[in-house]
Amino acid sequence: MLDAMGITVLRPGEAGERGGVVKRRTFDTLMSAGGIVVTIVLVAAGALAFVGYNFANNNVHKQLAEQKIFFPPKGPATASPEIGPYINKYAGQQLVNGAQAETYANHFIAVHLKAVAGGKTYSEVSALSRANPTDPTLEGQVQTLFRGETLRGLLLQAYAFWKIGQIALIGAVVAWSMAGAMAFLTTLGFWHLRRVSPVQEFLSPAVELQRKAG
Repeated sequence: MLDAMGITVLRPGEAGERGGVVKRRTFDTLMSAGGIVVTIVLVAAGALAFVGYNFANNNVHKQLAEQKIFFPPKGPATASPEIGPYINKYAGQQLVNGAQAETYANHFIAVHLKAVAGGKTYSEVSALSRANPTDPTLEGQVQTLFRGETLRGLLLQAYAFWKIGQIALIGAVVAWSMAGAMAFLTTLGFWHLRRVSPVQEFLSPAVELQRKAG
């Protein structure tokens, strides 16, 4: 209605007639239901990420274990400062995971390959060998570099696949943690839903204007 100054004053109960009013229980119900959906999605995402972790980790372990590669024991083979600080922590162990594969590839095989032909790569030595087909030294270097670089490449591929699995594991833990937090908030939402008055409104747009006397 209009008061004497022409200002609209809404009486209690008239807000619903003007539209835009949401009951607090309706809002809590919608938010809690949405919380359930988000929780389920996060749990499912975490489960899928964990399955990916298991697949990557188990396959890398199986394939590396089948190769029966062992780290050398501490001694002359690991005396080089380019090798020892990285290899000695795995001394005598079998190579069975991605972290070990990366260490063996980059700090053992790579170091020895540099010494084969003065730091030249397989492609460089291969080109020299084709230009000098009767040179037995170059031919031997080609074979050594080819085998060494092939093995190194395979180990680094295993490391990359294993690393993806580790990232998937982190993703699973994060997703499940977020699911737990969302489940807690959803529980609070339902708890509040049971305590709120059925007639209580949420952010009602009704504003009652009153003139001050004088």
